Amino acid sequence: MIINFNEMQEHKMPGMNHGTGEMSAKMFMDKQGKIIPCRIHKGGSIGMHKHETSDDINYVISGKGKAICDEQEEILDAGVCHVCKKGQAHSIINTGEDDLVIITVVVER
Repeated sequence: MIINFNEMQEHKMPGMNHGTGEMSAKMFMDKQGKIIPCRIHKGGSIGMHKHETSDDINYVISGKGKAICDEQEEILDAGVCHVCKKGQAHSIINTGEDDLVIITVVVER
């Protein structure tokens, strides 16, 4: 199977999960999960939310940020992978001057 994100429209999402600012994302979704290339713009964040039914895997392509997962702060930069496992809560915050570019894979289980 090939998923061509080049053919998908990017959507802007203000205040994702009650976060701040705006992010832009493309999304592939089926019953097993989601694949989401996204950009959290400068000053933006994804608000704290719990993963009740899935693992959330976030690989950082570029930018700087931090994740807060079950009250633990994790520094994010290129090449780092943040994982929020089923049952955990997390938030992702862009702390840099540029977009925080992430590929998120949500695995339902």
